[in-house]
Amino acid sequence: MRTYLITLVGLLFVLFSYAAAYDPLDPNGNITIKWDVMSWTPDGYVAVVTMNNFQMYRHIMSPGWTLGWTWAKKEVIWTMIGAQATEQGDCSKFKGNIPHCCKKTPTVVDMLPGVPYNQQFTNCCKGGVLASWGQDPQSSVSAFQVSVGQAGTTNKTVKLPKNFTLLGPGPGYTCSPAKIVPPTKFFTADLRRKTQALMTWNVTCTYSQFVAQKHPKCCVSLSTFYNETITSCPSCACGCENKHKCIKSDSKLLSMVGVNTPRKDNAPLLQCTQHMCPVRIHWHVKLNYKEYWRVKITLTNFNYRVNYTQWTLVAQHPNLNNVTQVFSFDYKPLVPYQSISKFFEILHQYKS
Repeated sequence: MRTYLITLVGLLFVLFSYAAAYDPLDPNGNITIKWDVMSWTPDGYVAVVTMNNFQMYRHIMSPGWTLGWTWAKKEVIWTMIGAQATEQGDCSKFKGNIPHCCKKTPTVVDMLPGVPYNQQFTNCCKGGVLASWGQDPQSSVSAFQVSVGQAGTTNKTVKLPKNFTLLGPGPGYTCSPAKIVPPTKFFTADLRRKTQALMTWNVTCTYSQFVAQKHPKCCVSLSTFYNETITSCPSCACGCENKHKCIKSDSKLLSMVGVNTPRKDNAPLLQCTQHMCPVRIHWHVKLNYKEYWRVKITLTNFNYRVNYTQWTLVAQHPNLNNVTQVFSFDYKPLVPYQSISKFFEILHQYKS
């Protein structure tokens, strides 16, 4: 019964988040893309593009982020430092100096670690991996430099790119239109002088589990010290579309080269289970006294293509506000439980 309630709450949470485009567990969470025009060139400008992951608990893991947009005019990318376009496109009309990318809709990815020094830029070259601000602020930033041609050479002639898309990896993020904001200000190395960008615009991308996939990414099972019965994850808790593609744990296919390589579309390769979830979270009540209770949480990864090196588990429970001791991992409350209660109150009204 308790597992059913947990599953039901999770389902209602997903539906409510989609309807209101709001995550009560991370109300201010987003990825902000800042585009700073630093200098003008004969036919365009040089800009620094910075991505800040302001989400409290959601990382972008390997194979990393992919950023795309549509040029407003006939812009081309002459050069890039710290990132690269995945396709050059048709640059046949150019003679001599060939642009890095001529596509109307370029797709850009981060460079891998270990690239030559002259191709590196500050906060680049992490394979697109972007930590959450709540867990690792120093690793929550990614940046690259881009030289844009055929773009205009003044604030009035430069047109903002359109239709920004962010994959991280796989779908889930929806990006706002670019918006001109006050130019970013910078301090010089000696902190005695302040400079500023010639022009700045921002794009805000927010995450929706419903956009990412229609089924949950994990399920919850339950056991207790006073009962030998285990309440398993429900059958097909994460959907059974992949049931004919799953692999048994003893299959010889697992020895094939490249079978564990992550895919850019985030397509899973699951171990065959009754629940068919990429991750199972097992909640075992070890002690249950009047003064306190103790729980052991076990996470099991059934996705052969994803290695959760920087995993974060988000759980909501009224007693987690009074946690006294945590073993094996770090614990941090996201919001006061009153906010969660407010969420359920709003959800009840919404359902009514």
